[in-house]
Formats: sequence, C-alpha cells, structure tokens
Amino acid sequence: MSAVKRLPGFQDILPEDRVYWDYVMSKATGLAQRYGFLRLDPPVVESINLFARGNGEASDFFVNKEMYAIEESDGSYVALRPEFTAGMVRAYVNNGMHSRPQPVKLYTFGPAFRRERQQAGRFRQHTQFDCEILGETDPAADLEIMMLAMSVFKEIGYSELEFQLNSTGCKTCKPGYVQALKDYLGDHLDKLAEIDQQRLKLNPLRILDSKEKGMNELLAGAPHIVDHLCEDCETHFNDLRAMLEKLGTPYKINFRLVRGIDYYTKTVFEVWDSRIGAQGSLCGGGRYDGLAEAIGGSSTPGVGFGLGIERAVLGMKAEEITPPSPPEPTIFVAHFGGDTKLAAVDITYQLRSAGIGTRLAFARDRRSMKSQMREANKYPISYAIIVGDGELAEGKVTIRPMFEGSGDQYQHPIEDVLAEIQKAAGNG
Repeated sequence: MSAVKRLPGFQDILPEDRVYWDYVMSKATGLAQRYGFLRLDPPVVESINLFARGNGEASDFFVNKEMYAIEESDGSYVALRPEFTAGMVRAYVNNGMHSRPQPVKLYTFGPAFRRERQQAGRFRQHTQFDCEILGETDPAADLEIMMLAMSVFKEIGYSELEFQLNSTGCKTCKPGYVQALKDYLGDHLDKLAEIDQQRLKLNPLRILDSKEKGMNELLAGAPHIVDHLCEDCETHFNDLRAMLEKLGTPYKINFRLVRGIDYYTKTVFEVWDSRIGAQGSLCGGGRYDGLAEAIGGSSTPGVGFGLGIERAVLGMKAEEITPPSPPEPTIFVAHFGGDTKLAAVDITYQLRSAGIGTRLAFARDRRSMKSQMREANKYPISYAIIVGDGELAEGKVTIRPMFEGSGDQYQHPIEDVLAEIQKAAGNG
C-alpha cells in the first residue's frame, strides 16, 4: 500500500524552516505592540456571505474559483477564510468596537486558504501576519500601516526596501476610471487571455495585475487612475506622498498596482525588495473605507496590510538572512534502566523545572553507555549526567563535561545535582 502524500499546494513546515517562521513572527509581534496594536483572533471559518459581499462585482468569481466553500446541513455555506481583513472588520462590527476610543488598531496571525495556482512563495494554505487600523481617515494612518509593514522586513534584516504605491480612487471617481479602462481594453479584446476577458466583465482593475503573455506591452498604453482621481482622493494621495518624502522613505508610483480584492479604496501599496527579482513584492495592503458598510455595518474607514510568512521566509533565504538558532538542551541524562532509569527521570524533571534544558536517554531495556554517549554527541550537550548502578547505590551520579577543553568527569551527590549543574553551567 502506497503512503498517503501531502496534498498539492500545501506544505510541511519542518523544524529547520520553523526557525525562520518564529523569527519573522516574533519581530512582527514586537513591532505591532510597539505601534500600539492589540491582538484579535477571528475564527478560521466564516459565513461565505462575508467574503461574497465584501468583494462586490467580482464575488462570484472569487467565491467559485478561489475559495474553499463547505455546505452545511441546512444548505448554507461557510468558507475557510481566504484573507483576514473581512473577518477583522466583521469582528469590529459584531463586537461593538466602534464604541471604543478610535481608531482601533488590531493585529493577528494565522492560516488563510485559497485555491492558488502553484508557484514559488504561494500555497493553498498560507500564514499571514495581519494589521488593521479601523475608524480613521487620516492619511497618517495609511503611513503608519505602511511603515509598520516595511519595519518588519527591516527588523528581519532586509535592505534596500521601497514602496510601490498607487491610489485606486473611491466610489466617486473609480467608476469613471473603470469605464475608461474598459473602453481601452475593449479595443484590444483579441489580445486578452481568457482569464483577462473574464476579469474585464467582473473586475477590470484586476487586469492591471495580469501576468499573461503580452500584457506588459498592452497595459503600457492604458489610462492611469491617478489622472482620474477626485479632489478628495488626490489630496489624500498627495498628503501621503508628502509624509513619505519627509521621512526619506523611497517609493515609486506603480500605475498597475491595484491589489486583488474589490474592497480597496484610495491607497494601495506593496513593500518591495528589488534584489529578489520576480519575488520582489514582499507584502501589501491598502485602504478599504467601504468594507464595513458592504458587510452590514455602519460606515467605518479602515486601512491595513497582510504579510505572508512564506513569502518573507523565501526572501530571507534569497538574501541569505539566517535567524538566530533557538536554545537547545545542554544537559544529557544517561542511565542503565531499572532503578537508574527512575533516578534519571527524577533528575531530568528537576532540571527542567528549574529552567535547564535537558535531554533524557530513552531505552526500554539496558543500553550501553557508548551508545548513549554517541547520542549525546549529536547535540550541543555541555554536561552528561550518568546514573549507574554503583553510583546510585552510593547516592551519587557521574557528571561528565562534554565541551572541548573541559576537565575530567567526576562524581557528585545525587541530592544536590541541580545546584552542581547550575554552578557548573554558570546558571546559578
């Protein structure tokens, strides 16, 4: 019988990769708290209507093609969340967070699920670090979200970072631009791939992000949304740019940057590291002032970003950024079974309770000391504690230093082995 294999588009995060993940998550959490964000964890499963209503005209395509939907016994549908923002806004609305001091600044971590086309850095289950500021229209909130996103990568060790920046307008000016874009693309239908012809009907803005063959040349002549902004959107965009320039933060206007979800208004951005090449886009986000209303709440402006941990780790490896190794146990307890095993177990848990990382040799039956020392040498062990029959009869253990240049092994009373190890290891 063949072994059951991992599903395509998913991944096992092995211990050597988890070190990268934990490093990114610790840096991101520390920064979010420094910026005054509080953690909120929405559920993994939500009503499918949350995502359908939040995605407007493109909801049928988004729900049917990209989401994992589950039919309940009553005929309703729920979905594994494809992203965090809609769930965070729903939690804000449902829990009456509008009554708190505004704005409300929230962050979270967790898995999201999409039927992605398989490619480097994209998986059908991916983990996101997500930050949202709700209840504020000031472009300084956009700046705070952007700088937090960039700061995560700076703290990790990335260099030469810049923003790709654009405005998608609002409900006042976006329709005029969308029509101008449709008119332009309508004159070139024969050059559009099937998927882009679908997008032209459902959400023309997504064509600007098309990776299909020949689209770079075609879109070079497309109209730019910044030339169609209303006065409010233009002022918002200019204020944000002025603050970025005051901080000396590099950015480029990217007329094709729209992000992939309908609810964005005004600011959209991505953090880029150009040295990574095709994977230069590290994370992105933007403003979504109409999302709360779309899902049945009161008018609530919002801005946020999502950072994929997989993409951040891929970039770390490309830039040869190595996270610090996590602490490992430095004490090894060996024994010969029977009463010596019981004593070894007692010593091991005394040391662990005192905060000292300790490995216990496993053996159902008597095992040679040579075999146990070979095991100890596979790890960064500083001291081995050997519980032998003779030593145990005398109320003692043998302590063997394992590091280079250490002295000889010696015996020590078993009742104060904890104090001796703390002293020897410099922990006491």
